[in-house]
Amino acid sequence: MSKFFVKTDESLPIMLLRAREAVMCRIRPFLIKHDLSEQQWRVLRILDEVGPLEPTELGERCMVLTPSLTRILSLLEKRQMIRREQHPTDRRKQIIHLAGPGQDVIAKIAPEAQKIYEDLEEHFGKPQMINLLNKLKKLSEF
Repeated sequence: MSKFFVKTDESLPIMLLRAREAVMCRIRPFLIKHDLSEQQWRVLRILDEVGPLEPTELGERCMVLTPSLTRILSLLEKRQMIRREQHPTDRRKQIIHLAGPGQDVIAKIAPEAQKIYEDLEEHFGKPQMINLLNKLKKLSEF
């Protein structure tokens, strides 16, 4: 074993993945119930939170690469959860909007998602959750 590597329990990337998986294993069942992937859910949530966006900015906010985003947007558009609109000043660009069926899905899922966040907050305590989110935000800006 090399002495240059930290143990996996001390590896930030591995621990972040483990923490993500611990949270996502609670979220995946209700996404599956609503026939959504994790990435599709992120797209819908960002559009709901921020409003219409160009695909590039949407992909950046959702942490989804362009080829995947193209596929996700096509699927969501077929399900009428989003709609595309020509950019008002640049005809080469599009604006992605959350459509009525997408809003309906968010309204159905939101209470379940909120319960998961409340359970996490109850488990860790609100101050610790706020602290963790602040630290993760700071780390993401590194």
